[in-house]
Amino acid sequence: QVQVVESGGGLVQAGGSLTLSCAASGRFFSSFGMGWFRQAPGKEREFVGGALSGGWTYFGDFAKGRWSISRDNDKKTMVLQMNKLQPDDTAVYYCAVARATGERYHPNAYEYWGQGTQVTVSS
Repeated sequence: QVQVVESGGGLVQAGGSLTLSCAASGRFFSSFGMGWFRQAPGKEREFVGGALSGGWTYFGDFAKGRWSISRDNDKKTMVLQMNKLQPDDTAVYYCAVARATGERYHPNAYEYWGQGTQVTVSS
């Protein structure tokens, strides 16, 4: 069983930055794919970005150029650095873990999820 815990959400003004962290358990963490998703009220869960086991990262279009992801296999953590935040970025952000490798953009491709952390961007 893999446990996933996010932290670091909060309230920030438009144009500001926020860092989210994800900690995961699991014997084979280094082989897992990891991803960030977000879900705003009344909307579907949306892919934010992901990090493969070797450190390769990939992003949804809205995040490219604004946000970055780093992953530490020794510490079993992943960090999402969000810059230039806008009110449209307000959502609950989730960390997810996939047992398989490869880029994965759909929530159904991930087996384990954290509880989510709220990010609110004020205008």
